[in-house]
Amino acid sequence: MSIELVLGLGNPGPRYAETRHNVGFRVVDELGFRWGLGSWERYILCDLISLNLGSGVIGAKPMTFMNRSGAALGWLLERFSLEPEQVLVVVDDIDLGIGRLRLRKHGGSGTHNGLRDLCDVAGQSFPRLRVGVRGGEVWDDLAAHVTTPFKNEELEDVAAAVTRAADAVESVITEGLDTAMNRFNRLPVQTER
Repeated sequence: MSIELVLGLGNPGPRYAETRHNVGFRVVDELGFRWGLGSWERYILCDLISLNLGSGVIGAKPMTFMNRSGAALGWLLERFSLEPEQVLVVVDDIDLGIGRLRLRKHGGSGTHNGLRDLCDVAGQSFPRLRVGVRGGEVWDDLAAHVTTPFKNEELEDVAAAVTRAADAVESVITEGLDTAMNRFNRLPVQTER
């Protein structure tokens, strides 16, 4: 099945724009910049943009806040008559270092509440691209850590990771998930930590 929808997870509003939890939004924004046909359209549950990738791919950002992302996914599946396997979810991953990507055909939610809510709505069969946001500091409160901005010394690596993640999404759509997994699940040598 081909990917028809790229769903980037995050939290709406300027307060969260530069946080670790919003990497999914940033990747979809990058795809919109590269491939957008027109401008973002705002709906109650999410923002949408048509992408000139493949045949009729849609980019989406839920406006439901991270932990309620499943409501947006349910609406999108119904609106576009899609199966979960046709949705590529882009999400932050605190267990991966910055610059690390992990593409998977399916899987569980781990500690990620946004993924957990998606799995509650659509099961675990949707592909996902996890983008590492861990960083070097130790934290006590995971929720507080992922909703704080990146450190200045992390910004360059984060920008490179967003670019590489957008490249990975393009590869999934144009070359298939297996090819993209082989290429992007490895860390580039120059950013290895």
